[in-house]
Amino acid sequence: MAERAQEKDDRVIEYRDLEEAELNMELFGSFNRRQVVTDCWRRENGQWVIRHAPFIDDWSTEDYRFLIQCLKDTITAEGFVHGAFAEGRLKGFVAVLPEIFGGENRYVDLASIHVSQDMRGKGIGTGLFLKAKEWARQRGAGKLYISAHSAVESQAFYRKMGCVEAKQYLQKHVEEEPFDVQLELEL
Repeated sequence: MAERAQEKDDRVIEYRDLEEAELNMELFGSFNRRQVVTDCWRRENGQWVIRHAPFIDDWSTEDYRFLIQCLKDTITAEGFVHGAFAEGRLKGFVAVLPEIFGGENRYVDLASIHVSQDMRGKGIGTGLFLKAKEWARQRGAGKLYISAHSAVESQAFYRKMGCVEAKQYLQKHVEEEPFDVQLELEL
């Protein structure tokens, strides 16, 4: 079911589940993942500190192809894949894997949440995050688990959403992205 919301710049954003058949390169034609990063959180001697670590995070065509397959796999596994559209163009998406893990924590993995560079700061990320949170709660999860980009701006978003450092780390994520910050959100 699609929902519409008026965003901060008066554009109407349509939120809806994505379907496997529409997941292709064309869907991402007006989506810009680019993020210019200057400072990141790093764990040093048991403390979180901000370090100057400049780089540009952008996706190649191959990265988009890999993402598309991951999103298709999530839909096939009965996970949650939801998009935000402005003027019919994909401008944000979120994916949550269906498996519950982590014993008493009852985590589900928020596998990805991204907003196109041209639409950041307009509430789309918050809208997508809240939809993921509600889906996870309805599935019986106790917490969202997020392996999150360590950029100061990314971490500020997750903190604003109420996320805290995860009590239990998913080792797979730590190994795949050693600079990510492992977070959780109680539902």
